[in-house]
Amino acid sequence: MQVLHDAPLAPLTTFRLGGPATRLITATTDAEVIDAVREADTAGTPLLVIGGGSNLVIGDKGFDGTALRIATRGFALSGTTLELAAGEVWSDAVARTVEAGLAGVECLSGIPGSAGATPIQNVGAYGQEVSATITEVVAYDRTVGETVTLSNAECAFSYRHSRFKDQPERYVVLRVRFRLEDAGGLSAPVKYAETARVLGVEAGDRVALATARDTVLKLRAGKGMVLDPEDHDTWSAGSFFTNPILTDTAFAAFRAQVRERLGEGVEPPAYPAGQGRTKTSAAWLIDKAGFTKGYGSGPARISTKHTLALTNRGGATTEDLLALAREVVAGVRDAFGVTLVNEPVSVGVSV
Repeated sequence: MQVLHDAPLAPLTTFRLGGPATRLITATTDAEVIDAVREADTAGTPLLVIGGGSNLVIGDKGFDGTALRIATRGFALSGTTLELAAGEVWSDAVARTVEAGLAGVECLSGIPGSAGATPIQNVGAYGQEVSATITEVVAYDRTVGETVTLSNAECAFSYRHSRFKDQPERYVVLRVRFRLEDAGGLSAPVKYAETARVLGVEAGDRVALATARDTVLKLRAGKGMVLDPEDHDTWSAGSFFTNPILTDTAFAAFRAQVRERLGEGVEPPAYPAGQGRTKTSAAWLIDKAGFTKGYGSGPARISTKHTLALTNRGGATTEDLLALAREVVAGVRDAFGVTLVNEPVSVGVSV
């Protein structure tokens, strides 16, 4: 277990932003993770858990406490059952499942971050979410001081949300277990319209696993969503805002504002999101409110490839990023009456 003092945190995040931590511990085993958490809790020291840093916005003043970087490793595949240590690199783990001929997470290829973060956010993309394949999550419960195993139902998954996100100070994820599918080298049924269109298939069809993975990687790369240290469009947290889910009443009011602003023939994106609820597109809202690709004049700007990503063009501060985020939120609210919600976890700051 490595311990550093006054340690920079910016290099541990994909934004490359944020000040130092009073102390940084890097844990490589579950036992080291638990020991570090217990030590901080016993001493009453604030604790920040860091995985891949791909969903994290840290304030310029840093973190006054202990930052715990989880660097555990473990990839155990038995039949269609997979167990990942929390510190496993998610994109690498997905690649290995595709190589093994197993379906279920292939459309989550290229997503940065660690395996332990996936259940917290209920990570999803291109028609797949980890909640569809996760069977159990092993976590350290700080409230009772014990390691616990939570079933899929106990994780309380919903759109980009979970029990872990709802109770961020309670659980530290140690291991994640999945049940994948052996479909004879084929993918899970393709659900996402854009993916189906690029693949030249109908929704519900299956394609070769490698083809599904390669297609998703190309789609993500075209939007600056695959990490590349030379490409500032990837110095981001991916999608900065979640897609709004509106009640029928709120969606009707939103449609009226769209028509008033953009014309009677314009219809906003709309997707069923459960009884009496409709999901719309945050990227569409941002673009139609006037924040187009590349928007901004400072070191923090909207990606040149995707309006949903806010980026550090080099030399930005967290405050630069937040100023841009606040401008976008205010602009979308003024234009369409919808308040965007940021997806990354904020440490010491708020949008």
